[in-house]
Amino acid sequence: MSKNRFARVVAVAALMTASALPASAGTLENMERERAIMLEALLSGDISVEERQRNLVVVKARLADLERMVLRDDTLIGRDQPAIRNAFENYDLTFIVHASSEHNRAIADHWLSELGLSTQAVMGARSGRR
Repeated sequence: MSKNRFARVVAVAALMTASALPASAGTLENMERERAIMLEALLSGDISVEERQRNLVVVKARLADLERMVLRDDTLIGRDQPAIRNAFENYDLTFIVHASSEHNRAIADHWLSELGLSTQAVMGARSGRR
């Protein structure tokens, strides 16, 4: 077998092996995805209040578990990546379920407060063009 042919066979085998491996996200990525789902449920105007509450109960439990997993993930220690650094520098926004519980506030109120908004300001805002 020639060198080029052997190299192509090895490359194809490597690609096939790589594509057969399941894709996996880290604990931080999974938590971020779940947090985005929760924020979408909080802000969605397309669902009823009852449906929002049902969704939030489930999402809140999953997010609390994921937050604990990230906080206990030793593989994140010492990694100097912007996403990891930002996550821990912005604890109150990143670990929103735990932070809202520590501040004894509802998740939505806590999130808005951390962004410098109040529930009253949001509820009193008008939508439209400027």
